[in-house]
Amino acid sequence: MHLAYPAVLAVLLFCVGLYGVLARRNAILVLISVELMLNAVNLNLVAFDVWLRDELHAGQALTLFTIAVAAAEIGIGLAIVLLVYRNGGVSGVDKLRDLSERADGPQDAAGSDERDGQDEKDEKAEAAA
Repeated sequence: MHLAYPAVLAVLLFCVGLYGVLARRNAILVLISVELMLNAVNLNLVAFDVWLRDELHAGQALTLFTIAVAAAEIGIGLAIVLLVYRNGGVSGVDKLRDLSERADGPQDAAGSDERDGQDEKDEKAEAAA
């Protein structure tokens, strides 16, 4: 078996996955793209294992381990995405920054309302300028 064919296919799969991670905004599509990248790595592991004729089949054993880790990653990732969507109604990656805590700590409701009002005034001032 020629090593070039699975290696080229793995490179193509990895590039498609990398494009999906960098260009997509939906968290579920980002997770799918990460899975594509992991599958490209698995394809390389098996191809090199067959090409080198390893007696212990270490590439295939590592591939099984990678599949198990990928399954756990997608399960936890989907649980987090569903929880965020259920609480906030947003599954976009760029909107998830709003969920992080601020450096000055949690604020009470009155403090956040005052800040929102100031932000609206700043936006109106910028639009008028």
